[in-house]
Amino acid sequence: MFIKVLMLVLFFGLMVGVGVYCRSHATDVNGFVLGGRSVGPWLTAFAYGTSYFSAVIFVGYAGQFGWKYGLASTWIGLGNAFIGSLLAWAVLGRRTRIMTQQLNSRTMPEFFGRRFNSKGVKIGASAIIFIFLIPYTASLYNGLSRLFAMAFNIDYTVCIVIMAILTGIYVIAGGYMATAINDFIQGIIMLVGMVAVILAVLSQNGGFLSSVEKLAQVEDEAVSSMPGAFASFFGPDPLNLLCVVILTSLGTWGLPQMIGKFYAIKSEGAIHKGTVISTVFAMVVAGGCYFLGGFGRLFSAEIGVTEAGTPAGGYDAVVPAMLSGLTPFLLAVVIILVLSASMSTLSSLVLTSSSTMTLDLLKGHVIKEMDEKKQLLVMRLLILVFIVISAALAIFQARSSVAFIAQAMGISWGAMAGAFLAPFLYGLYWKRTTRNACWASMIFSVIFMTLDMLSNLKILNLNLGLLQSPINAGAFCMIVGLILVPLVSILTKAPDKAMVDDIFSSYERKVTVKAKTSIEAEEN
Repeated sequence: MFIKVLMLVLFFGLMVGVGVYCRSHATDVNGFVLGGRSVGPWLTAFAYGTSYFSAVIFVGYAGQFGWKYGLASTWIGLGNAFIGSLLAWAVLGRRTRIMTQQLNSRTMPEFFGRRFNSKGVKIGASAIIFIFLIPYTASLYNGLSRLFAMAFNIDYTVCIVIMAILTGIYVIAGGYMATAINDFIQGIIMLVGMVAVILAVLSQNGGFLSSVEKLAQVEDEAVSSMPGAFASFFGPDPLNLLCVVILTSLGTWGLPQMIGKFYAIKSEGAIHKGTVISTVFAMVVAGGCYFLGGFGRLFSAEIGVTEAGTPAGGYDAVVPAMLSGLTPFLLAVVIILVLSASMSTLSSLVLTSSSTMTLDLLKGHVIKEMDEKKQLLVMRLLILVFIVISAALAIFQARSSVAFIAQAMGISWGAMAGAFLAPFLYGLYWKRTTRNACWASMIFSVIFMTLDMLSNLKILNLNLGLLQSPINAGAFCMIVGLILVPLVSILTKAPDKAMVDDIFSSYERKVTVKAKTSIEAEEN
């Protein structure tokens, strides 16, 4: 217990210290929200990765999908690395940085408003973010409850309050730069912790080869009649596995808290380095999470299994059961690992929520006159409000039988990614993308995901079949958006040519670079 408490105290002290140290970077709105657009590759890549992976992934998703798909769930982590990180940086990184600076936009709604010359689109996007980020934020606390109960035997509420207060302190004090530096520290902890935990858990079943052999002997007729399904290449349910890969990988392309990292990156060289760093980080952390979860069925005796073949304590009980046999030191590492994952994502979400609410909804609409000082004050107050609301929702969910908050993670991710991915991607690359196409993507995803949520809560009696799952529904919305945006753009009036040409002229701007960055052919 002494080791666990000491490591927690050191960890929390470091986080708060960074927040206080970074106060000088948060004296204006640009510094508070984007770190002055001067953040290097390591900090940006780690900020991207740690915002991507939280306790929801480590405890919830790894346990759930590892139980359902076995070792094949590792494909989810690989998809996160190569689609959600590598391709996202390659396709979006440079263009996002250039166009957002040209438009002087600091948030995703502000980008939409200026790219499509529409205040309505900006306000609509802001409302979607405001509505769907709060339950997403609340869900971050869920993965901590079982681990803290197992390690410290303390009330879940205490854990939530401590985490909320400390996250609030360093985000309010240091803004984006404090978040980025703490994300880097937390990312290092996640990398080292993940490798140590995987090795320790597999050793409980005789090592990697022995664990795979035992997993191949597991049978569940309710899932698949194929021998060795849980140790096979594509697992017992490839189609649903593919939907999970699409939502959790391609979804990052449309999430405001992820895309915002590209706004702040320093230079071209930082983008190249950041791409590699972010991909390697995702391979270790995401790949490690789902790889570890894939062995969950080997701990069926500790977890208990219902007649339906599901874990007796729910999917969230799988990973804690796998970790319960670790040494006190390794268990302390796991606690810090999960705290790091949750606090980094929480800080990114509340900063995104507060900046969007202030700059896109309140400024110029509700509050007509807002100077830099007032904007900073409002953003800091809203960070506090969002943290309090999300913590209260998490405590309410933990003390009741309402499962809505846990389900809302998938709903939130699907609604935002489905609404924003296609208009943002096409908006960066295609001049013909129209305001109406942006509206079509946002309206379709919000309505469909809301109907899916109401159907899952049994408020509406809808038979959505395969799309009943929020995971599958979110993947469906993203794919529909990629078809809907170009279709509606072609069928509706083209945007003003002079305005669009001016926006895209930022890509044609000539710059001088060193030969080590770009090799030019010599003239004959």
